[in-house]
Amino acid sequence: MKDRLYLLKPNFTDKGTGPFFCPGCARVEGMLFYYPALRDKIEILYIDFQRPRPALISELGEEHQGCPKLILGDPTHPVPSNVTINQAKGHRFISDDIEICRHLAKTYGVGEPH
Repeated sequence: MKDRLYLLKPNFTDKGTGPFFCPGCARVEGMLFYYPALRDKIEILYIDFQRPRPALISELGEEHQGCPKLILGDPTHPVPSNVTINQAKGHRFISDDIEICRHLAKTYGVGEPH
């Protein structure tokens, strides 16, 4: 199974104001722009800002709806030591945007954040 990356769709509203974008999601999206080949190696799911976020709830539970979120597809694949791995509902995942970028860099052989 491929790694699954959840990102919020841009131009969302919150409590009647906006449009907004998620800065963490934008950082990861920037990495995908720099390294477009990553898009073929991972599954990318764009979801709405409004909660509840059913796709994330079904995979990780209600308490883990924040984005960006990278759910690791291979439970045995090593993770860089400077990346925090969380677990929920039998899945390992990364929640921090810069740590997601570090993991993608090491796993797929592209440049990492400096």
